[in-house]
Amino acid sequence: MARNSSKSKILFIGGTGYTGKFLVEASSKAGHPTFLLVRESTFSNPAKSSLIHNFQSLGVNIVFGDLYDYQSLLNAIKQVDVVFSTVARSHLADQDNIISAIKEAGNVKKFYPSEFGNDVDRNHAVEPATIAYAKKAKIRRTIEAEGIPYTYVSCNFFDGHFLPTLSQPGATTPPRDKIIILGNGNPKAVFNKEEDVATYTINSVDDPRTLNKILYIRPPNNTLSFNELVTLWEKKIGKTLERIYVPEEQVLKQIQESSPPLNIFLAFNHAAYVKGDHANFEIESSFGVEASALYPDVKYTTVDEYLNNLV
Repeated sequence: MARNSSKSKILFIGGTGYTGKFLVEASSKAGHPTFLLVRESTFSNPAKSSLIHNFQSLGVNIVFGDLYDYQSLLNAIKQVDVVFSTVARSHLADQDNIISAIKEAGNVKKFYPSEFGNDVDRNHAVEPATIAYAKKAKIRRTIEAEGIPYTYVSCNFFDGHFLPTLSQPGATTPPRDKIIILGNGNPKAVFNKEEDVATYTINSVDDPRTLNKILYIRPPNNTLSFNELVTLWEKKIGKTLERIYVPEEQVLKQIQESSPPLNIFLAFNHAAYVKGDHANFEIESSFGVEASALYPDVKYTTVDEYLNNLV
């Protein structure tokens, strides 16, 4: 696609990771001059090098550098208008390096920190989920204190992580006999396909309505309770599942007694399915905007459609 000079130049840090790769591709396909910060060692990783070659075929510019090499970070940031961080959970705190470089560079119109989950300022999470949320919230406060323009993306659950097993711990396929439901199954959760999250997010880059706001990706057809999700699945397979409801006290006990990664998985599920943290608040214009309302022309994949592929 021809590069549009009026479209912001975007740098991705962590762009070969799970979330990042969808965003890099969407950015390039939308006509943004797209830059990817990669370590030279990444090229020797077979899985990553094929991904990078794919990006290069889309016209993505590869910039050698590292989150922990400040000068390379600064040099890369000076070339662009917008910076995306999609670094892994283990590197969240180190986004301070990016913030410092953005501050020094002085040319960045907007920063997207690594979030792409629940709204970390509006949650009822328990440990160990609270640790991850606290790191993200701390980065938000630093961005705001430094006066860096931002958009935070809250897309809640990625389809690819939660729907293929209907959030059943340890499962590799969706259930066909019985299903474990945390709590009473009534709070609403939000599920979005990774490519749709990327499309909505890239649409928001040059949109003044998203400046210094949280971009919530909460399409109506993808906001449903666990009970509704199970009913939808039952219709697809033509079978009624035995529903096993786990009271909240029992869920909390299980989180405390489990080791990683099960405890983290259960803590995220507790926040979404028991506490309803994805959709238990109104999106007010003072702090946020909703993507499917801003971009009604985006044809997103519904949960209903996604489940068809799992039958």
